[in-house]
Amino acid sequence: MKYKVVITGSTGMVGKGVLIECLESDLIEKVLVINRSSINMNHPKLTEIILEDFNNLDEIRDELVGYDGCFHSMGVSSLGVSKDVYENITYDITIKLAKLFLEKNPNSTFTYVTGAGTDSTESGKVHWARIKGKTENELIRMPFKKSYMFRPGYIHPMKGVGSRTLWIQLLYKIIGVLYVFLKHFPSSATNTVNIGKAMICCLERKLDIVILNNKDISEIASTYR
Repeated sequence: MKYKVVITGSTGMVGKGVLIECLESDLIEKVLVINRSSINMNHPKLTEIILEDFNNLDEIRDELVGYDGCFHSMGVSSLGVSKDVYENITYDITIKLAKLFLEKNPNSTFTYVTGAGTDSTESGKVHWARIKGKTENELIRMPFKKSYMFRPGYIHPMKGVGSRTLWIQLLYKIIGVLYVFLKHFPSSATNTVNIGKAMICCLERKLDIVILNNKDISEIASTYR
């Protein structure tokens, strides 16, 4: 079976990595990316929608019909943005997208990239972790065929993928030299290739777990065929 998927956040490091794996995979026959700015990429499988404000997702609801999965990789760092902006992007937009996607594709899979440290109790002191947890919990309650929450820690960029955020670029230059050692400790690090392959695997089969950490992501990716 071949699959059709929607990807958000493909102008960012994680989403771009997921997109590359989907375009290279024989299991994926169609990819729709939804971005605020163009990725400037051409590929026979690829269709792009530019949506400058994701609060206006209703404008493209009919474009979401006929897909097997949504790989929601869009997000924002809590650094440098207000709590209201962070909650809007992390919670409001994610839930709105999920509801629209579920309405149009009731027998589908939804994967969401959150992050290590997410607070499932929604009661901790760290604001971003609470909001991520709240978002995860609501997604898990939705009646998707399958839903998976990806909680990576350190993610190493592969295949020329990189972050557009300056401080993250600098961080990767520093930590990147250590990846040769970190990659031998799956609980500490994964990479963009593993995340993309693991998401594709999530389309193919039902996993025993819903929340995936670095080690889970890498192990699932290793089974990719």
